[in-house]
Amino acid sequence: MNDQLSTALDLARTGLPVLPLRAGKVPFGNCRRCADNSCGGRPNMKNAGPCACPGPCHAWAAATTDPDIINSAVWRRAWMRATAVAYHPGGAGLTVVDLDNADAITWARRNLPVTTTVPTTRGEHWLYQGRMQSANAVRPGVDIKSTMQYARWLGFGTGTMAPLPDAVRALIVKPSPARRPTAVAVAAPAGGGQCPHRTPAYLERGIAMAEQRITEARSQVHATVYRTFLAVLSTHGRCGCLTEAHTARLFTAAQAKGETARHCADAWTNARTALGM
Repeated sequence: MNDQLSTALDLARTGLPVLPLRAGKVPFGNCRRCADNSCGGRPNMKNAGPCACPGPCHAWAAATTDPDIINSAVWRRAWMRATAVAYHPGGAGLTVVDLDNADAITWARRNLPVTTTVPTTRGEHWLYQGRMQSANAVRPGVDIKSTMQYARWLGFGTGTMAPLPDAVRALIVKPSPARRPTAVAVAAPAGGGQCPHRTPAYLERGIAMAEQRITEARSQVHATVYRTFLAVLSTHGRCGCLTEAHTARLFTAAQAKGETARHCADAWTNARTALGM
């Protein structure tokens, strides 16, 4: 029994669905019967039919905890050629935050809860308890590997695994395209800095509602902050009456929910850019 097969069997006993990887850290290709998914795919693949192929086909969907499959003759032939073991994080109820460089690691240390950490060739894997949709390049040097994705097995790592935080889930939330507000033809203010088409009370009410929306966020705080900034700017950002004091109130509310000053500044800038401001 080679090292990869032995490791795979050990991991399967812990509940991790495993599969072999060939050179280049890629799964084995589908057999002739399963080429181009002509077989219909694995049962656990989205919108796929049953597949009776005994081999490690269909990439992440081949991952299994069944020792009879892992140790079968056709899988043994794959293990003899394998260069590494992979696992399906989502299948084990896990999410891997793949940090590909030093800058990504620095960002994670500042913004994500401490959890189990596994060193990689160029960075680190941060493991959380809980599954979510996988996504690549959610920010520079950061990938999310969970459902319908595989991760290379690099050891158990160090530290206690934390529950999957909202800060990670929010990374894959794409803000809805902003509708640019209809231009309003108005005369320049005669003085006093008042908004030419809204009353000061309207602006104050808008800021207060924005603060409340951020404060009451129970999940996806990062996305909520961005969308709130977007709403404030789209309504009040073009008339000249939105002051630094108003912005500071919004930033304070966001930071009270765990956002960093840098996150607030980035979200504000991104919202302005989305609105063409």
